[in-house]
Amino acid sequence: MVSSLRLPALTSLFSPSFTRRSTVSLRRRLHLRPPLAAGFSAQSAASSPTETEDRVDSKKSGRVQDRGSTDRVITPRSQDFNAWYLDVIANAELADYGPVRGTMVIRPYGYAMWEAIQDYLNVKFKETGHSNMYFPQFIPYSFIEKEASHVEGFSPELALVTIGGGKELEEKLVVRPTSETIVNHMFTQWIHSYRDLPLMINQWANVTRWEMRTKPFVRTLEFLWQEGHTAHATLEEAEKEALQMIDVYTKFAYEQAAIPVIAGRKSKVETFAGADKTYTIEAMMGDRKALQAGTSHNLGQNFSRAFGTQFTDENGLRQHVWQTSWAISTRFVGGIIMTHGDDAGLMLPPRIAPIQVVIVPIWKKVDEKTGVLDAASSVAETLKNAGLKVKLDDTDQRTPGWKFNFWEMKGVPLRIEIGPRDVSSGSVVISRRDIPGKQGKVFGISMEPSILEAYVKDRLDEIQSSLLQRAISFRDSNIVDVSSYEELKEAISLGKWARGHWSASDADELRIKEETGATIRCFPFEQPQGTKTCLMTGKPAEEVAIFAKSY
Repeated sequence: MVSSLRLPALTSLFSPSFTRRSTVSLRRRLHLRPPLAAGFSAQSAASSPTETEDRVDSKKSGRVQDRGSTDRVITPRSQDFNAWYLDVIANAELADYGPVRGTMVIRPYGYAMWEAIQDYLNVKFKETGHSNMYFPQFIPYSFIEKEASHVEGFSPELALVTIGGGKELEEKLVVRPTSETIVNHMFTQWIHSYRDLPLMINQWANVTRWEMRTKPFVRTLEFLWQEGHTAHATLEEAEKEALQMIDVYTKFAYEQAAIPVIAGRKSKVETFAGADKTYTIEAMMGDRKALQAGTSHNLGQNFSRAFGTQFTDENGLRQHVWQTSWAISTRFVGGIIMTHGDDAGLMLPPRIAPIQVVIVPIWKKVDEKTGVLDAASSVAETLKNAGLKVKLDDTDQRTPGWKFNFWEMKGVPLRIEIGPRDVSSGSVVISRRDIPGKQGKVFGISMEPSILEAYVKDRLDEIQSSLLQRAISFRDSNIVDVSSYEELKEAISLGKWARGHWSASDADELRIKEETGATIRCFPFEQPQGTKTCLMTGKPAEEVAIFAKSY
């Protein structure tokens, strides 16, 4: 029987906090109560035909726990990356499975990561002239059919509603897979003159795509995202907008998520259905697979011609608008997990972390408790007033050692320890999540508010920078320059990304996908100078492409 990733509540398996500072390593084993419900096998077969990757992989690996198990083990990342990913999502309480196969419930800790993404991007969208609004979730099927390549690209993933109010509908409805069609329907009613342009909006919404193989955060039947839509008077304005928004995503990835994405243009084969051009940010995960982390599309006039979205220009002539759309989804949460974690669990960039600092008070005797807790509360208040996200773990149902490892598993960037001796000396002990063991621990940091605040903020900045530099080094060490198809195949077989000059046909690109499992992730914006020869055909090629296996 396949066990579920039901995320259990923690139970009391250790003695109370009346103990000395524990140094026992519990990183790879967190004791939790048995799963609350059976896994996917217990769900209704009528729910969906989809199959989750964890279910498939559990069959292969035999990593199945029965419901009577009292242990949950985080599989070492280096041993089984997919199993590690699923264990972390479960034990860090990021998400749970919904009752319909392929869906997930995003729990508060995971949703707080999504909120951090929203908070940053919302500001950037408004700074660049966009306004938030909302479109209906149900879309007439006839809308999808209007743009030929769009319906062809999305048909296998559509969820349809055929009955409403107990009656068969006159026209079936599509549960929103993306909103280009309904946006154009409305734009046609709102845009009449060049004075109405540009029209630039964004919506935060849910999307449904009937995926056949799902993975929490990375690919689910329903997910959350933002989707921007704009209309312009000229092709040049639309192109500028599409490039501007992929730049916003790139800066977010580097500066907030500490993920060194490669930005570039998709190949024709990989271009969004209905777009003239698709721009992308591609991220290398810890298993060296690529994750398409965000996209921006120049839609040209494809949708405006299909829907008759026109305006009268300054010369009194009727013209079709030029459009863009762009999106980032909760897939990015999965990308953060897979980029920065280690065998102990999550490792979150401070600017994304729901909790930036956890404070663990430590006492041995009852008469020490009040003084330690008062000092811990004072430190927590100081850091909160400084604008930091702080958690004071003052529960006495767990040992300090258990707490250390639990919060490490949840990826909290900094831990502050306060015991009786620290209270007497007016100092604290601070440990960094990104540097394990004694090397990451510093003693004797003053509790004086200005000193402590400055020290903590500096360390958080260092961790943010360290995670980015570590990810850059990992990425660069796993990209191989190739000049022939044989070299490309070898690089891909070793799990690397292959970078080489390319001017071959769509058929050649599809052949590579069929034979190696790799696709062109993008033609990077940063290109080498000069013309060389295509790795596939030997003909002149002006652009370098990156090939990789992907999620």
